[in-house]
Amino acid sequence: MTMEFWDVVEGRHATRDFKTDAVSVEVLGRVMHAAASAPSAMNAQPWRFHVCTGDSRAEIGRIVSQTTVHLTEYMDVLGPKRYEDAVGWYSSLGNAPVVIGVSAPVTDSEFDETNTLLSIGAAMENLMLAAASEGLGSCPITFAWWVRDELGRLFGLGEDRSVVAIIAMGHPGIIPAASPPKREDVADYLV
Repeated sequence: MTMEFWDVVEGRHATRDFKTDAVSVEVLGRVMHAAASAPSAMNAQPWRFHVCTGDSRAEIGRIVSQTTVHLTEYMDVLGPKRYEDAVGWYSSLGNAPVVIGVSAPVTDSEFDETNTLLSIGAAMENLMLAAASEGLGSCPITFAWWVRDELGRLFGLGEDRSVVAIIAMGHPGIIPAASPPKREDVADYLV
C-alpha cells in the first residue's frame, strides 16, 4: 500500500506505539532505498543505516533504556507526566520491531559536520516518508546520543564513525486522536 505524496507529508507523525508484527524484508528494502536516494552535500552520501531486528533490536532496547538516567536533567522542562512518559518510551521504544541506527563519519571540521548532518537529516526524512507511504510508523530519536559509544560497538563502528540518531519503526499500534499540529509560518519572502 502506498499513499499520495501530500497525504504522506501531512499525515506522517512520530509514532510512539507499535505492533510487534515484523516488517517484511521487501518493505525494509524499499524504505532503505528511499533513504539512500536523498540528496547530500557534494554527493558525499555520508549516512550509514544499521537495521536491527530480533536480538540486535532487543540489545538496542537494553542500551537505550540507560538514557532514562539522563532524563532527570530535563525534569523541570518536561514536568512529571511528560517525564514519566519519556522514561516509559525510552525503556521500550514503543515496542517497535525495527530500530535503525544512523551513523556519520567523525570530523573535526565544522563545515563538514554541518554538511554531513544536513545530508543525514534529508536521508532520515526520506526514510520516514517512505515508511509512512508503506503504512508504517516511525519516530526519530536523538537522545541515544548519551549511549552512542555503546550503540557504535553494537553496530561494529570504528572510531571513524559515530551514531547520530536512531529511528524506531513498525506497524502503528494505538494511534491517539491527534489535533492538527501547530505550525509556525516558517518562510520569509524577499523580493
